[in-house]
Amino acid sequence: MSRTYLVTGASSGIGKATAARLRDQGHTVVGADLQGADIDADLATAEGRAALVARTTELTGGRLDAVVACAGIAAFDPLTIRVNHFGAVATLEGLRPLLAASEAPRAVVISSVAAVHPADEALVEAALSGDEDAAVAAAQDAVDRGEGRLVYGSSKQSVARWVRRTAATEDWAAAGITLNAIAPGTIVTPMTRPMIDNPETLAVIDSAVPMPLNGHAAPEQVAPLLDWLTGAENTHVTGQVVFIDGGADAVLRGDRTW
Repeated sequence: MSRTYLVTGASSGIGKATAARLRDQGHTVVGADLQGADIDADLATAEGRAALVARTTELTGGRLDAVVACAGIAAFDPLTIRVNHFGAVATLEGLRPLLAASEAPRAVVISSVAAVHPADEALVEAALSGDEDAAVAAAQDAVDRGEGRLVYGSSKQSVARWVRRTAATEDWAAAGITLNAIAPGTIVTPMTRPMIDNPETLAVIDSAVPMPLNGHAAPEQVAPLLDWLTGAENTHVTGQVVFIDGGADAVLRGDRTW
């Protein structure tokens, strides 16, 4: 059965691979990105987030079967929390009414194995409270004190925790809408390729994200998981952060599951 999807970050990486897989299966996919997609929108801004919702509503006739929120960046900059947390949350919350019109509504967002790395607690708590100005200030403070590396992991931890807090609520689970996150390990994309090709940065990456099963992944190896999580056959998986990381989480956290 053909379904209608909205995929953000659709011009590259996991988003591009997922959109291609879904289209190959005969689904209708509306892609969104900064430029070059069906919808051009900057999810770092309130205006861009509103434009995404308005244009998606227009293109889909007010009904969506699934949202795949892939848009994200990995900069040591407050822009990262704006896009990775607030942009993703605005996408999912803004499009939830369109999902509610579907018979089998599904949503998923991209977190990261970096969510288990050390985080800036002030930044995470500000994001979870919905205070974007405070979160941006906390991110800038981390940068100013030389800990800008914490911003990315904090953004991925906060969006994963938002999923855990939100999925079982009346607006989501009680409305029949699944809401999950996935946590990839190191994915080979144009953004990561220069770091992977450099022996010094590769050693840092592999130390932070050890992947004993099959090493680094391609975006096309992540897309099938997103396909299943957002498919009609997923009737009961919700509120989960599903690691697709070659075993990195198991290496980093051992046997701790809760």
